[in-house]
Amino acid sequence: MTDTANSLQDLGTMTGDETVTAAPETLAEPKIDAQGRAYGTGRRKEAVARVWIKPGSGKITINGRDQEQYFARPVLRMVIAQPLIEAGRETEFDVIATVKGSGLMGQAGAVRHGISRALVAYEPGLRRVLKPFGFMTRDPRVVERKKYGKAKARRSFQFSKR
Repeated sequence: MTDTANSLQDLGTMTGDETVTAAPETLAEPKIDAQGRAYGTGRRKEAVARVWIKPGSGKITINGRDQEQYFARPVLRMVIAQPLIEAGRETEFDVIATVKGSGLMGQAGAVRHGISRALVAYEPGLRRVLKPFGFMTRDPRVVERKKYGKAKARRSFQFSKR
């Protein structure tokens, strides 16, 4: 074994007095358009949200309406604000989103995903903050398809013995 260690040292690998230096972590470049906006696409169930963020006062607009009008339930407004709150940017960016498909809960999840992706496009260092909360991951759960011979996806028709 000593032969192997000596031969590796002879090859110019680590000796006892060398220190290992990690390469500096390189962050991606911010992707900001000519109007100073960053873009992110969010998806959840069948909903697709196109989200733009730009520096502003924290106003959130969805399909041309204020968030209180579009998402009347407080839970839905809380869902779309989560990435901004975790990143500490709730009053720094205006959010403009267009969303279609699915229901309100799916649309809120899509907007949240889009906001997260747009934040990372604007400020790549935020990825490290948002990733542990699961905001960068597209939720893969979708409605199961209906199978033939079944009333729904898994529900059978009522059994009748006679």
